[in-house]
Amino acid sequence: YTGSKALNQKLINTVYNYKPDLLIFGHADLIKDNTLAYLKDNYKALKIAQWFLDPLIKNGPDFAKNKSRILDKIELTDANFVTTSPDALKFLPRNKKFLFMPNPTDPSFEVLNNYENNQCSMDVFFALSHGVHRGILKRGKYDERADFVNRLVELTPNVKFDLYGIDNVQPIWADSFLKAISNSKMGVNLSRGNPIKYYSSDRITQLIGNGLLTFIHDNTLYNNFFSNDEIIFYSSISSLSEKIQKYAKDDSERKKIARKGKLKYMKYFNSTVVADYIINKTFEKTRVKNKYLWDKK
Repeated sequence: YTGSKALNQKLINTVYNYKPDLLIFGHADLIKDNTLAYLKDNYKALKIAQWFLDPLIKNGPDFAKNKSRILDKIELTDANFVTTSPDALKFLPRNKKFLFMPNPTDPSFEVLNNYENNQCSMDVFFALSHGVHRGILKRGKYDERADFVNRLVELTPNVKFDLYGIDNVQPIWADSFLKAISNSKMGVNLSRGNPIKYYSSDRITQLIGNGLLTFIHDNTLYNNFFSNDEIIFYSSISSLSEKIQKYAKDDSERKKIARKGKLKYMKYFNSTVVADYIINKTFEKTRVKNKYLWDKK
């Protein structure tokens, strides 16, 4: 526990030196409850918030682990931001502030405009991995998305799929990812587990943000944010297959929708807007009411 002990002391020292108004943590499993309690006791004006990007779907991946992680330090937080709609999560304590936050996009990361690229040789891009930045697939690990995509390929003739993390094709990251995605016209935003209100992995930012025509399940209820001329919604594997075939043949319409989707996402879900939201909601600033596309309260 040497590393954890040093990390907690470093956090205490940093707060002592900078006297911040707001401390935000995410994936901070090594930070101890008593460290946050000490900071709360000694810096009365300090607000503490957490963000949580992992899936919280009851029958989805790592549910028990992720539930435990998000609740671990809950008594010490002033606000909590999750990439699933809180009203779809029954286990959240009602006396704590939980708010939805979208996966933020950033123009310094999402740099492509694939709707302008006439040289794309592939129709549909899809990639999965068995962990963030994990370079290879785990031996023997089952991922239901691989079955879904393989069935989709069978159902969708005359369409070229560029697939990674499936059938022993290893995952890709960083520049290799960007190079691969730059060669595709469309992308399927498919998260693990059953679709749930507002949840998506951050893959959605990489698809829409780079100007690919993006397909997403309508049970995510992203149609609360986007219309049919910005994102393509599907209800089943057969409807997805039909829509992919349609837009694979219609370059003009595909480009038009992909462009509108990117512009909308980059405008309303960019990292500056999301950071502003986290700050304002944590400090309960009411003068910015209804400023955010996803915040209808």
